Amino acid sequence: MDHIAAHNQSSKVAMPPTKLGNTTPNTLHQRMSEIVPNRLSDIRIIRTKYGKGNLGNVTVDMAYGGMRGIVGLIWEVSLLDPEKGITLRTHSLPELLPRLPRGRRGSEPMPEGMLWLLLTGEVPTKEEALGLSAELAKRGVVEPWIEDVLDQCPKTLHPMTQLSYAVNACQHSSKFAKAYASGVPKDTYWQYYFEDCLDLIAKLPLIAARIYRNVTRAEGAPPVGRGLSVDVSLDWSGNFARMMGFESDEFDDMLRLFLTIHCDHEGGNVSAHTCHVVSSALADPYLSFAACMNGLAGPLHGLANQECLLFIVKMREELGDNASNDQVEAYVRAIIKSGQVIPGYGHAVLRKTDPRYTCQKEWAEMHLPDDPLLKLVGQLFEVVPRVLAEGGKVKNPWPNVDAASGVLLNHYGLKETNYYTVLFGVSRALGVLSGTLWARICGLPIERPKSLTSEEVVRLFGPEVSPKM
Repeated sequence: MDHIAAHNQSSKVAMPPTKLGNTTPNTLHQRMSEIVPNRLSDIRIIRTKYGKGNLGNVTVDMAYGGMRGIVGLIWEVSLLDPEKGITLRTHSLPELLPRLPRGRRGSEPMPEGMLWLLLTGEVPTKEEALGLSAELAKRGVVEPWIEDVLDQCPKTLHPMTQLSYAVNACQHSSKFAKAYASGVPKDTYWQYYFEDCLDLIAKLPLIAARIYRNVTRAEGAPPVGRGLSVDVSLDWSGNFARMMGFESDEFDDMLRLFLTIHCDHEGGNVSAHTCHVVSSALADPYLSFAACMNGLAGPLHGLANQECLLFIVKMREELGDNASNDQVEAYVRAIIKSGQVIPGYGHAVLRKTDPRYTCQKEWAEMHLPDDPLLKLVGQLFEVVPRVLAEGGKVKNPWPNVDAASGVLLNHYGLKETNYYTVLFGVSRALGVLSGTLWARICGLPIERPKSLTSEEVVRLFGPEVSPKM
């Protein structure tokens, strides 16, 4: 188990930065090339020693209930703990955020640093993160015909549909697809997959910014046309903000925080699992990520943040800016009594307040303390958990990440709620592409769980109940 011990030691946050030679910081690809052989050795040891271990029993209710609670997937980059929240390469968000490197400007961590962590298990130095930022800027080019495809989309086409459309179109340049077709050795697949992942992550701000410009342009105005390009002096988030048309340094920092904390949430959620299962068929990162975005576009998944903001805006319209906690509580109780849910509260796995909500709320209290919508966010936090917990049926009455994110975006002028999930998708690329890359490194096979019919369930567990199917 020496490799495992060595890996665990090397992934600690306090580890001195690894260098190649005397002074040259690693590129991400160089560091991955060093890590992969040892990690594969670790996994072989784990499978040899624990391969027959039982991960738990599966019940009929789990099968009918969306497979919740079934452990059946390896996802190397993050783990969701019901009490601690998300851990990214074993680090919790409160522990990790202060340690991730900042860029040349701004006070929030660079998402590039998070990407490095997710792929390597190591917190990068500032120089390594800046080097990755420069590499993404260099790769940030979208072919003109794809720009034309987006410019021809009607403004009424949902931004998430446009995002999926454009990512599918980018598949034309997949290095993995070309390498696979040429018959490259299986143990080199990850190298080409890595190239596609970085290319796609680099392209996403240009694609997403063009979508934003087109869906927000004045009626009758021409599409954005040529001209969106990456500024090599800015980081990934800064470029995204500028290409959308936002010039505020404070907005840049808010976007850095948003993109960093939304990056991943274990492998079983709809978007991550979709990316994983499509990729398991050796679909390239473009096809896999486009499918992932189609899952994220569902109202029970990625569209939740826009629902939260719309709920708070409507509550403000009805209660005004000086509502008391008693008024907010009465409003909440009326919503629940009508059979509706309170958006932004509850989670399939978490049983505590989502740490991603906490760090956004702390940011908001520091930078926009007088925002009337933020006041309602705080009042909901004081009221909703207690009200939901009264019945004893709600497993998690606490706020999740979506409860505050829309208010932040709205405050800085990004008010187009149907675009919010695109921002979520750009961030989620960091995690799902890292996770699927590691699935290719580990040589995980095509995913093919066994399914049953309802008749077979009856035959196995209760033939005396034989329903008319």
